[in-house]
Parts: sequence; C-alpha cells; structure tokens
Amino acid sequence: MDMKFGQAQHGPAYVIAEIAQAHDGSLGTAHAFIDAVAKAGADAVKFQTHIAHAESTYDEPWRVHFSRQDATRYDYWQRMEFTAAQWQELAEHAREGGLEFLSSPFSVAAVELLTAIDVPMWKIASGEITNPELLEAVWATGQPVLFSSGMSEMSELDTVVAETRRREIPFAVFQCSSSYPCPPELWGLHVMEELRQRYDCPVGLSDHSGTIFAGLAAASLGANFVEVHVTFSRQAFGPDVPASVTMEEFAEMVRGIRMINTARANTTPKNEAAEQAAPLKTIFGRSWALKEDLPAGAVIGVEDLTLKKPANGIPYTEKDAILGRRLARDKSADRLLRWEDFE
Repeated sequence: MDMKFGQAQHGPAYVIAEIAQAHDGSLGTAHAFIDAVAKAGADAVKFQTHIAHAESTYDEPWRVHFSRQDATRYDYWQRMEFTAAQWQELAEHAREGGLEFLSSPFSVAAVELLTAIDVPMWKIASGEITNPELLEAVWATGQPVLFSSGMSEMSELDTVVAETRRREIPFAVFQCSSSYPCPPELWGLHVMEELRQRYDCPVGLSDHSGTIFAGLAAASLGANFVEVHVTFSRQAFGPDVPASVTMEEFAEMVRGIRMINTARANTTPKNEAAEQAAPLKTIFGRSWALKEDLPAGAVIGVEDLTLKKPANGIPYTEKDAILGRRLARDKSADRLLRWEDFE
C-alpha cells in the first residue's frame, strides 16, 4: 500500500490540489501550477489525463460550450494532451517539490501511460464508475483507488466497492456534487459519514464550491481527503474556474485544515486542560474585597462585600467565614481582603 494513502486512511485530512484542465494545454502553465500548490502546502497535485482518440469521438457534446478556439469537444481534448515524456517531467517536478503526483485517467491508454510514470494511487472520476474497461486496467495495478461519487448511484458504488474489496485493493470514496459551482445546500457533508459507515473506508470531499469553506467544514468533520480545484485567477479561461479557488485562497484553506487537524488530534481531557490553565484562572478569577474603605473595628456585613480580581485572596466559597468578623486595621477597597485583616 502507498504510504501516503495509509497515512490519509488513519491520519489528518490529506489535501489534493486539482488542476484538471486549468493549464489549458500549456506545459509551462502546468509546471507553474505545481510550484504554486507546493508553496501553498498541498499534499498532492492532481491532473486529468485525456487522450482524445482513446476516450472520445466527434459525437461527444460540450458540457459547457466555453471555447471559441475548439470546434468540438474532441478537439479540446486533443489540445489538452501531453506526451508521455511531458507527463513524466510533470511527475518528477511534483515529487521534487514534495508533492504526490496524481492524475485521473479517462481511458485504458491513460492508465497505461500513468502506470509507466508510477502514480501512487488512482482517482476515478464519477463518470468512469460505469467504465468496466478502465476499472479493470486500474484494478490490475493493485494501487489504491479513490472513487468520486458525483454522478454515481449508490448501487453503482456498491458494485465497484465490492469488487475492489474482493481484490484486496485499498480504496476511499469521495462525496462529490457535479454542480459547478456547487451551492452549500448541495455540498452533502453529511454523506461522508454515510459513506464511511456503508463501506467502512476512508472518505473525502471532492469540492466544486469555489470557496474555502466546504474544505474546512469537511476537515472539521473528519474527512480523510479534501480535494479542491485551483486557478491562478477568477478571470482565467476554462470551464472549471467558477468552481475553483485562487492560490491565495487555497493557501489559506490549507493553513486552516492544518489547524483543524491539530485541534482534532488533541484529545486532552477537559480537567487536564483546566489544570494547565490554572495560572490564567488565578489572573481572571475573583476574591473577596470591600465595596468601600472601612476603618478598624468595622463589622463586616453582606452589604460590604464584593468579588474582585485576582483569585489569590480569600476565595468566594469562604463568604460565610467573613461575615460578622471585625477588621483589625483600616482596610482599603482597592486591596483584596486577607485573613490577617481580621481580629
């Protein structure tokens, strides 16, 4: 099993920066994304490997007809292609930057290409859950598989999970909504726990909200993986920009997730935490004092007493022991009462 997958299975949220097609076919831009997400603190960078002739036809319709330069969806996939050598360069660059290199395959040819550059785990897009040829190729590698569930029915997930488990291949299932951008009412954060209980596996969120909030919420709920689309600018070109976060936002989300991970890992009992805060309790707590200055010989009544900071004088639990006592000396209201102040 890949060590990083094992850590994500049992440890804090593992953050995947999804580049997808944000590079728009530019190898230089793809490399720039790797540098940027590494600087932002991601655990992994993920692309999508499309090989037009192996996955599509000229009959494929546009999901969103965003491109003026590509006559067909097939033409767009062709423009997105990198050579095997270029994919190898991207993978090496990512690893040099301390990142895991991942890419979702969309054909058996893409699986073969990515196997050759030794990807440590597979991310299967929800539209490929019903692609038996691709799944067979992925299962044959024995590498861990991350299943996205955006367009999948539970029965379809049941089938692929059962087969993955039968082959003793580690896996995780991601909650995902295929709405771009995804509004809060469709984040489906509660589904992560349903998936965890149903499949007894690590779970994640594949986020398309275009905000940092879904990822932070997922981490606070115990997600093992958080995947989010990134872009260099909200004015950038491409169909996923509205569902992406900027690099500055991504860095802030990663920082927040790391803090949440630390907080969730702290299991200090409440009483022990209170003991650690004892010095502060003294500073912010209260002790008995006088409301007004009183002379020696005055008998203390309830109307004379009030509680003031700090808590290193006579504690509030000793009120009855003070009432009716006579002062042995003049006493200022600006000083805490002490036992030696009484006869």
